[in-house]
Amino acid sequence: MKNLIIKLNNISIVKKIIVGLIVGVILALTVPEQAKAIVILGSLFVGALKAAAPMLVLFLVTSAICQQKKGQKTNMRSIIFLYIIGTFAGGLSGVTASFLFPVELTLTGGTENLAAPGGIIEVIKALLMNIVDNPVNALINANYVGILSWAVLLGVGLKNASESTKTMISNVADALSKIVGWVINFAPLGIMGLVFDAIATNGLEAFVSYGKLLAVLVGSMAVLALIINPLIVYVYLRENPYPLVLKCLKESGITAFFTRSSAANIPVNMELCKRLGLNKDTYSVSIPLGATINMAGASITISVLSLAAAHTLGINVDLPTAFILSILATVSACGASGVSGGSLLLIPLACSLFGISNDIAMQVVGVGFIIGVVQDSCETAINSSTDVLFTAVADFAERKKAGEELRVNKSIA
Repeated sequence: MKNLIIKLNNISIVKKIIVGLIVGVILALTVPEQAKAIVILGSLFVGALKAAAPMLVLFLVTSAICQQKKGQKTNMRSIIFLYIIGTFAGGLSGVTASFLFPVELTLTGGTENLAAPGGIIEVIKALLMNIVDNPVNALINANYVGILSWAVLLGVGLKNASESTKTMISNVADALSKIVGWVINFAPLGIMGLVFDAIATNGLEAFVSYGKLLAVLVGSMAVLALIINPLIVYVYLRENPYPLVLKCLKESGITAFFTRSSAANIPVNMELCKRLGLNKDTYSVSIPLGATINMAGASITISVLSLAAAHTLGINVDLPTAFILSILATVSACGASGVSGGSLLLIPLACSLFGISNDIAMQVVGVGFIIGVVQDSCETAINSSTDVLFTAVADFAERKKAGEELRVNKSIA
């Protein structure tokens, strides 16, 4: 038994996740009623990640800032710039795809009780209110903007604290990281439960009627992930970008696809950054920040569904308006919550650019919820995996600039 456990631990976590994924699909297609109890495995896995992530972020960021030496670089300016560029590229990709392959929708109801933000000022106000949220409330509700703001303030306030206090905070952060590592070891079972639930509940044929819309959405995200993001990486590193891009998609994107929550994927991304040898002072801040503002997938969803609404109503959209939509989608996406379906309620905001009424826009939101299992999964995979990708790019680029002998692809291998 001991030898068996050792052999299992030596198998790549990604390989084990793929096995869990395949088993989940097979069970959902063959014995959905008999095996429905495994759904609880997915719920437990996501619940454990969500429970650990807020405390992990609070202590990691506080520890990183309070122990930061004067003049120490963290590359945050470069990372935030990459986050903004990536999110804007997502919006532009969605707009371009919508012009090349215009989609018309069969509108639906069922969204009467949902409330969308009334304008961009309301989105910005919500972000600012999250920053000044009560710290206990922020932890309970997993408000990562509030958690980050309090972690930064605590870190700055504790800069002159005794070394024993700083050591205690660091030890708590390390202990939480270890707990998260234990949770991640159960990822194959969690993914098996999640994929079983998705297929057994919705069926593979549930999305056929929205095939073209899904093709435009997923195609735009694929272009962003496999063409645009690698181009950004190449500009920064001047190396073959695909080993790093594919590693982030494989080790972060897969779990994000099934958890459908950037927030729940924070511990997975932290662990991946650690294995890539990135600066802990940087990724302890950039990863939770990315789960809040790095939303390229959300930007694609907002722009594609908004233009689909315009095409459905016969509204002619010119190029300047489409460009403005890309910018609006970028700003709106940064205000999307890092939870399942967080981007959909921002669609009415983008629709207002074309004079589309809120009633019609909310019907488009209803379409978004229908295809949400696929759309939101792909969106979250893009959002979360690029948190690690851009953090790694900024870190590696800075090390190269400093004259460090570094072959990125060799270090990844």
